[in-house]
Amino acid sequence: MSNAKLNAARAAIRELPEHGTIGLGSGSTAILFIQELPRLLRDGRRLVGVPTSEATRSLAATLEIPLLDEVGPWDIDVNVDGADEVSEVCDLIKGGGSAHAREKIVNASARRNVIIVDESKVSRRLGESFRIPVEVLRFGHGATSAHLAHYGNPVLRERDGKLVETDGGNYIYDLAVPPVDDPRALDVALLSIPGVVETGLFIERADVVLIGSEQGVRRLTKNLVRA
Repeated sequence: MSNAKLNAARAAIRELPEHGTIGLGSGSTAILFIQELPRLLRDGRRLVGVPTSEATRSLAATLEIPLLDEVGPWDIDVNVDGADEVSEVCDLIKGGGSAHAREKIVNASARRNVIIVDESKVSRRLGESFRIPVEVLRFGHGATSAHLAHYGNPVLRERDGKLVETDGGNYIYDLAVPPVDDPRALDVALLSIPGVVETGLFIERADVVLIGSEQGVRRLTKNLVRA
């Protein structure tokens, strides 16, 4: 287990309210955060979660963390989630775990979004070290891929020889692009393609980024002020 990831996960505990609703992200660092929550509940914290994936829901239920339904709307105080890449201005690429559409819905329903990563995830610009996951409808996904190819190299995601399906039953293309100068414009362009459900670009959606290392945690806010 990475001490860097664990340090970031534990730092996120300090961002939580004494009681309220919290978003429960997906991915390896988010799992470490979720595994810390039963201790808080035993200590009297009154917290209820909104999971961002079926895997997260299953883990939280196993840990006996109270959960809201998946319908919403929810009044989420703080959402804690991971990321696959973080730019120097706190924009994100997410979706390595195939849950970015649900993650973005929960993100948009939260008053504050806290992102937890290890230092290997930090880049100057998005696209330097991670492809952009694009969730697409199964129908006509080859045609959708042809449109995606205008912006980079789309690769249909497979695992163990099988096509990866999201919790919504859709496919994912991982879009390799050069380092992105204007991620918002790219996000708008990709979302305009028929068949695209959601992109893994999370632009101005992180209020706090906690970057874990073996030595500790660096805390960034989206205005780039180190706290």
